[in-house]
Amino acid sequence: MNYDLEERTARFGEIIIDFIKTLERNDLNRPLINQMIRSATSIGANYMEANQASSKKDFMNKIRICGKESNETKHWLRMIVKANEDKKDECKKLWKEAHELTLIFAKITKSSKEKN
Repeated sequence: MNYDLEERTARFGEIIIDFIKTLERNDLNRPLINQMIRSATSIGANYMEANQASSKKDFMNKIRICGKESNETKHWLRMIVKANEDKKDECKKLWKEAHELTLIFAKITKSSKEKN
């Protein structure tokens, strides 16, 4: 299997967009949705920027941002579950993927530091 992190992060953003479409638009959900869509879709955008980085320092900065955004996405998923108890199972699956991405970006950061 060809492991493509660029595709995986883009697909995660797409899945989040599809999930967001299922949520009711109300005063409680609106800010949660806005925050989550920003964090979840920026993972892939920052990873693409990392792949085009002009320096090792620039690459590492973008990778760290990817990790922060995936970690932040986990928080917003938790808040969405609190506001939408019926979405718990879906959010649990999305949280798991966000967590795996967080671990992947932490590993890239750690491996890169060890090389220097």
